[in-house]
Parts: sequence; C-alpha cells; structure tokens
Amino acid sequence: MRIILYTGKGGVGKTTIAAATGIKLAALGYKTIVISLDVAHSLRDAFDNHEKLVHQHEEKQIQIKENLWIQEINVQEAIVEYWDDVYNYIRSLLNRSGLDNLVAEEIAVFPGMEEICALLYINQYVREKRYDVIILDCAPTGESLRFVSIPTTLEWYMDHIFKLERNLARVAGPVIERVSSVPIPKDNYFQNIQDLFDKLEGIDDVLADPKITTVRLVTNPEKIVIKETQRAFMYFCLYGLCIDAVIINRVFPDGVDAAYFEAWKQTQQHYIKEAVNYFSDVPIWKVNLFAEEIVGEQGLHRLADVLYAEIDPADRFSNASPYQFEKIADAYQLSMRLPFLSKEEIGLTKHGDELIVTVGNFKQHVALPRSLSNKKTTGAKLTGDRLVIKFQGEGDA
Repeated sequence: MRIILYTGKGGVGKTTIAAATGIKLAALGYKTIVISLDVAHSLRDAFDNHEKLVHQHEEKQIQIKENLWIQEINVQEAIVEYWDDVYNYIRSLLNRSGLDNLVAEEIAVFPGMEEICALLYINQYVREKRYDVIILDCAPTGESLRFVSIPTTLEWYMDHIFKLERNLARVAGPVIERVSSVPIPKDNYFQNIQDLFDKLEGIDDVLADPKITTVRLVTNPEKIVIKETQRAFMYFCLYGLCIDAVIINRVFPDGVDAAYFEAWKQTQQHYIKEAVNYFSDVPIWKVNLFAEEIVGEQGLHRLADVLYAEIDPADRFSNASPYQFEKIADAYQLSMRLPFLSKEEIGLTKHGDELIVTVGNFKQHVALPRSLSNKKTTGAKLTGDRLVIKFQGEGDA
C-alpha cells in the first residue's frame, strides 16, 4: 500500500501532475485511485472525458480506465454518510440565531469537515486494502497542512475535552434547557463524534509511516512560489511526514530562444538554483513547460512519460524526514539529517524566519516555525549523520 500526497501553492499544476501519476501507475499495473481534496475540484477536468464522467456522476469512485479510479470528495454526501447528527445540531444552532435555512445549511459545514471526510475515505480504503496506491490531489498548502494535522488535533480533543462535554450535556443539559433557548446536544450527537473517531483510528500512524505515505511538493521556478514551498517543506517536516521529492513544474525549455522570454529563463534558472539550496536533501525533478495545454488522457500520458521516464512513481525516493523540530525541557532544537558530512566548522546565520546552515561547502536554507523565529541559536554539532542545532530565547531557562 502506498499513499502519495501532491501539494503546493494554488495554480502550480499539482492536479495535472497527480492525474498523470495515476495514469502512469495504472499503466504499470497498480490498482490506483486519485482523490481530490480541494474544495474547488478540477480533477475531472484534467481527464477531460466528459461522456464517461457524466455517465458515472453518481458514483463516489469513477473508473477512468483499467486500474484507475478518481474521486472528488463531495462534502454534502459525506455529511449524510458520516456527520448527520453533528451537522443537524450545528444547523439548528444557526437557525436559532436567526439565519435563513439555506444559509445555515451552508455555514454548518465548518472548517475541517472536508478534511475529516477525506481521512475517513482514505482510512476505509487502507483497511479494506482496496487499492495498491492512493494519490491525494491536495488543496493548496495551508489546507493541506490542516489536513495532516487533524488526526493529532482530534485525538487531543477526544482525550481531554470530549468526555467532559458529553457528561456535562447529560447532567446539566435538562437544567440549561429550562432557562435557555439554546439547544443542548443530545447523546446521539456525541455518539456520532465517537463513531467518527473510531473510523479514523490508525490514520495518524498511516500518514506518519514513510514506508506508506510520502509527500511530493509541486512548485514553479518563481520567487513567491519557491518561498511558499520552502515553508511547506518545513511544516510537513514539523508534522513528521516524509517528503520524498520536489517537482519544479513549467520550466522554460532550452529551445525557447525568443528574446521576449530571455529574462524569464534567467529568472527561472536563478530560482531553480535556490530550490537546490532549499531542498538539497530530497530529489528534485524538473518538468518543462509543454507547447500546449496538458489535458485529457493523451496529454497526461505525455506528461507522465516525461516526469517518470525511467522510474516507478510508487517507489519511495526518501524514507526519513529531512529534519525534525523538538522541544526538550525548556530548550528547542532542530535535528537535520546530513549524511556524508565531515566535522568541519559549522556556520549559522539567522535571517528573519530563515536559518542558513553552512558546513564546509554545504549550504542549507531552513524555514523556521513561528515559535523559533524570535529565538537565537546557542550551539550546533554533528552527531553521526545528523546536525543538531539548539535554540534559546530571552528568559528561557
């Protein structure tokens, strides 16, 4: 079983690359499903086979060809399947506040519902061993990070808040309803949440296991996009996920010689070099800009042949998190996996929320989480194949 997440800034071409990956895997004999987690779905458009898709529009999983299915998460359908009691309670609260019924129904789909619904489907497919490979066409970076953080957040809520809320509603609910018009959730509401949690059991381990799940970041050779990819790289490492490739998409090929594009080509080459500095510890794949739009099965086949010319997309191209952030006692540390480096002088330069690490001829740029951006480095040393950097701020013990 393999799960591969394709994510990046909106508009970088991750849906097309995810679809092309599905085409390649299916051709190699893997039973594959490509699942769109983006609210603004475009996966069906990438395949551009409207006759077949319209014919199967009521199916959750639409078969495109032998060994290949796609699915666009429909949150309204998933609510009926998984969230009915919770959704109805939230909608009743909004109705009591004076909102129109239709508006209440829309707002009752609170942030996180789509991600949890996607996790429920994924965990179901993993448990059933229905597919060999699950490809996730993720929403833009921020929503993708929320998606991978939900299992931990939900587990904390169930351990610390859920039982207290359930007992309080059971004991105090009848009293509160006598003096207040606000409806108190019934036990079926809490049972619905418990059932959801049970169906999600184990998904956090699946996502954190580099033998099963890896992340591939799709980017373009542009300043803003590369910087966001750098931050995404840091945050996925922070959540413990394995990043096994960075894909730089839409690179102007050498054959584009018109003077109009010369400045663009130079700019792209500059940011490709920066990307090598930022992501030197994972494979970097470059995909040239095609002469025409990549859409439909034929176009996706061409892209897949270029991107995966001599490799199997289901392989793992890295099996460990490139770096890890930890808090030990009152101090913070960053542990970076840097194999083959000798114990030479280590240089550390902090620039805003970015740390520049220099060891001999090696130079690495690391985006820092907000909790470390205002702290100073207090030391660093090489231990085995890892560089450990310590941070401390004013007032830290």
